[in-house]
Amino acid sequence: MRAWGVTVADDRLDTPITARRRLLPRPRYHPDSVGRVSEGVARFIGTPRFLVYLTVFCVGWLLWNTLLPERVRFDDPGLGFTALTLVLSLQASYAAPLILLAQDRQADRDRVAAEQDRVRSERNLADTEYLAREMAAVRLALNDVATRDFLRSELRNLLEEIQEERERDQEQRREQQRFDDD
Repeated sequence: MRAWGVTVADDRLDTPITARRRLLPRPRYHPDSVGRVSEGVARFIGTPRFLVYLTVFCVGWLLWNTLLPERVRFDDPGLGFTALTLVLSLQASYAAPLILLAQDRQADRDRVAAEQDRVRSERNLADTEYLAREMAAVRLALNDVATRDFLRSELRNLLEEIQEERERDQEQRREQQRFDDD
């Protein structure tokens, strides 16, 4: 059966993707390998070393194609160094997505770190609230407990009563002894 010049069986929409045969096998990468490579490239592109290398490359290209004889030149200065422009455009076209991938990975790490900080802050807040409640409970409990000053005053009163009672007992013995002596 043909529709619009294409055989329907060629569309293969009825066949699952995994069962389809491919001319070349699909490469399988570790999920983080591309991200790690992109971060490495982005880090290198952002260094002064890269800027020096790129500057030396461009100066070397320009000098080669302006000072050397015509037969060894490969980029025409009359056309505005078209090949150099293409090479730099190619480098920029690869660098931009790699930098964006690295930024996305950094944003993901920042998001995870922020979430961990939020959880840690919530835990610290809960611990602080718990400790505040416990301190309040201890303060309330201490209001019912005798303080040091209260205990001292009570002990002084008891000591005075004991001394008065002892003096009365001694006075009674003296009187008893006088009475017995008479």
